[in-house]
Amino acid sequence: MSVIAAYYYHEGKRVRAIALDESIELGEDRTGFCWIALGEPTDDELAAIQATYNLHPLAIDNAMHPLCPPKLEVYNDELYIVAQTAALVGDRIIYGKMAIFTGHNHLITVRHGTAGALGNLRAQLEGSTTLSRKGVDYVLHAILHRIVDQYLPIFEMIEDDVLAMERRSLDDFLEREDVVRIFELRSELTRFQRTLGAMGELVGKLVRGHFPCISADVTPYFSDVADHLHRVQSMVDGLLHVLSTVFEASSLLEAQRMGVITRQLAAWAAILAVPTAIAGIYGMNFKNMPELDATYGYFIVLGVIAVLCLLLFMRFKKAKWL
Repeated sequence: MSVIAAYYYHEGKRVRAIALDESIELGEDRTGFCWIALGEPTDDELAAIQATYNLHPLAIDNAMHPLCPPKLEVYNDELYIVAQTAALVGDRIIYGKMAIFTGHNHLITVRHGTAGALGNLRAQLEGSTTLSRKGVDYVLHAILHRIVDQYLPIFEMIEDDVLAMERRSLDDFLEREDVVRIFELRSELTRFQRTLGAMGELVGKLVRGHFPCISADVTPYFSDVADHLHRVQSMVDGLLHVLSTVFEASSLLEAQRMGVITRQLAAWAAILAVPTAIAGIYGMNFKNMPELDATYGYFIVLGVIAVLCLLLFMRFKKAKWL
């Protein structure tokens, strides 16, 4: 994939395409800037932009690695940011990396892994010159805002899965696959929670800090990104609590259902013990058993068994064991 797009912008409008090794003298004029997007770049391509834009070697070395936690570093007048992208693929959250080099007149993004819905961001900004005219710091805000916006659909899809599992746990025993899924979801959400925390720290630095390539007019926009992150963090925290509650409630309901079944079995065992005991007495084969010679002895014994069994059944029924 390598070079996704590389253009020079002036007064919020795209002027022309540029090469990676093309040097444009812009000075401190913030109305013109270069925006380059690379995807899975080669070492030669990174070396070209390093030489052209005088990027710090440590930042270039870090940008080569596919995954690393979100971070913010300042090298002279250059702001280097690593943001973590995320997308839900099947049942798993797949993470990617967006390394962003931001100077006074250039913004270079290096993607690794999933980029999600970032593809149409450039077209959206180009469609409104009022937005892109604000400079590279506003474009940086727009990229971070789009990355954070992609977190919410992930949460919503996982939330639907958790709530469906919660409803199933109330109606029937959770199968082994459901229990495994609970632990998988908890693992995914815990990692997602760590990602959100690291991204929150990154955006918090942009809100509170003073950086050479970010104007004071754009700083409030990063507060909006921080608010979005905080909202998603709160929802993920709540969903983790729900997931733990589902597991605990399922365990309690399963224990309760097992208790009901155990009581029912105990009640029927007690009822069946009556005819078993009486039949056992009359099966002892002693010669001197006067009841064996009674004319109605058989019917009397059957009646006693029936009455005792009925009394026990009514007693267990009243106690709600049956």
